[in-house]
Amino acid sequence: MRSHYCGALSTASIDETVTLCGWVDRRRDHGGVIFLDLRDREGIVQVVFDPDTEEYFKRADSVRSEFVLKVTGRVRARSDATVNAAMATGEIEVLGKELDILNAAATPPFQLDEYTHVGEDVRLQYRYMDLRRREMQDRLMLRSKITSAVRNFLDAEGFLDIETPILTRATPEGARDYLVPSRTHPGQFFALPQSPQLFKQLLMVSGFDRYYQIAKCFRDEDLRADRQPEFTQIDIETAFLDEREIMSITERMICELFKTVLDVELPAFPHMTYAEAMERFGSDKPDLRIPLELVSIDDLMQQVDFKVFRGPADDPAGRVAALKVTGGTSISRKEIDDYTRYVSIFGARGLAWIKVNDIAAGVEGLQSPILKFMPDEIIAQMMARLGAADGDIIFFGADRAQVVNEALGALRIKVAEDQGLVADGWAPLWVVDFPMFEEDGRGGWTPLHHPFTAPACDAAQLVASPGVALSRAYDMVLNGTELGGGSIRIHRRDMQEAVFGILNIDAAEAKEKFGFLLNALQYGAPPHGGLAFGLDRLVMLMTGSSSIRDVIAFPKTQSAACVMTNAPGDVGAEQLRELNIRLRQTREAASEE
Repeated sequence: MRSHYCGALSTASIDETVTLCGWVDRRRDHGGVIFLDLRDREGIVQVVFDPDTEEYFKRADSVRSEFVLKVTGRVRARSDATVNAAMATGEIEVLGKELDILNAAATPPFQLDEYTHVGEDVRLQYRYMDLRRREMQDRLMLRSKITSAVRNFLDAEGFLDIETPILTRATPEGARDYLVPSRTHPGQFFALPQSPQLFKQLLMVSGFDRYYQIAKCFRDEDLRADRQPEFTQIDIETAFLDEREIMSITERMICELFKTVLDVELPAFPHMTYAEAMERFGSDKPDLRIPLELVSIDDLMQQVDFKVFRGPADDPAGRVAALKVTGGTSISRKEIDDYTRYVSIFGARGLAWIKVNDIAAGVEGLQSPILKFMPDEIIAQMMARLGAADGDIIFFGADRAQVVNEALGALRIKVAEDQGLVADGWAPLWVVDFPMFEEDGRGGWTPLHHPFTAPACDAAQLVASPGVALSRAYDMVLNGTELGGGSIRIHRRDMQEAVFGILNIDAAEAKEKFGFLLNALQYGAPPHGGLAFGLDRLVMLMTGSSSIRDVIAFPKTQSAACVMTNAPGDVGAEQLRELNIRLRQTREAASEE
């Protein structure tokens, strides 16, 4: 039907007769000549109809925005005075000779240009219209280029693209499963996979030593800007490689991806331990573009009588840390109050601060309500440790270590964004040496990653000291976003059973839930490991978007709903009976409560 895409025309096409198909982006009538900006996925070109073609001129006069047209005409150069440097096709135009209206269009629910600001709820309700916007088309086409480049790289490295099941059984992956009732097995349920984790491990046992998949995954969890109930990951697993080799392959893949798609050379990937990341940045995914760091001052605060600081400093599970912001004395008291409310989101009960007006004047050159609680010599030591200078402000966190890390870690990012302290460019790194477990708050343990991650010690050491055991896990971080996480997996049955035991999964439960895996580990399971990248997050970063909803064709809202199709929806009584399901509460009854 078409001979060319609109955006593919150039001066090389001059004097060619072309046939174009697309949507009317704009229509203008100038002195008896009608100008139509015709748009398709590749761009926009100006089409001109003059009265010489009377039939088609009248037809052009009748079209409106978003009409679907087929146009045939001759490409010609624009005059110097009419060249549009803002358009990729701005040096040429098409003199229309024929025009077919393939479909008329109602008035759009919103304008599709970049100057129109529309609420996300409206954009998602009319997503098929929103996707016509140039910005959205560019993002989704870039996403396609990214997946193509990933496939090309992994294919060249000998990885096989193998699909794993979507209907599986529930396994503990750290979030709620989406359950699917089985009609043929009354009272039983499938689960949609949170990841292909166990199946890709079984592929390693099967001898397919290099696997990958662009996999759909599902998690029924609370949402935020970088979360969706269904998401896509680049899933990779390989046998007979250690963590260093797996990290090397995937690092090369990301570097080649950025070079191929964005023509960007990523800098070196430093390696940082989990302990160092938490100590310096309060986060296991630090943004290294930000020059601010947390500094521990527990030893100094153990020497003061100020209970707010002294208590956490003496507590083995507590922490007192300082965050120095260069040039921060310009931050107003109102802004400090706003930051205080902000850190309360993370459990902080307050936000102490000191402004450094004149460091040479000692305590007299400092401004803060907490100075009276500290001896002068301790204040001097603290200023020296922090490298404080005139014009700085210092924020403090004192609480349980987890609260301090989360609160000051988040404050570090927010202050840097507010004060323009985030450097341009890309800052990748690997975070390694994660703990195997963390306390679950009930006297037990929960895996920091998942229960199939291999420890860096033997089974006896793991059982004896689970709280200090490190894992063979690794996360790739870019600009404060976790791009992907992975680990070497457990490939021996005795080690897997030891981990289950620490997690209070007894032999009967392990057999019921993971018997197939434990059996497989008996039959020559090779050493193996892998990594999964969040494709949506990766595309979000590479397009400079603020939410993964802007790089997914048909995303869900923050409440995990699709406002375009009104999903989830009600199911008829007959279908529920076939599935042996009886609702305890209807949607109408729930809404009335």
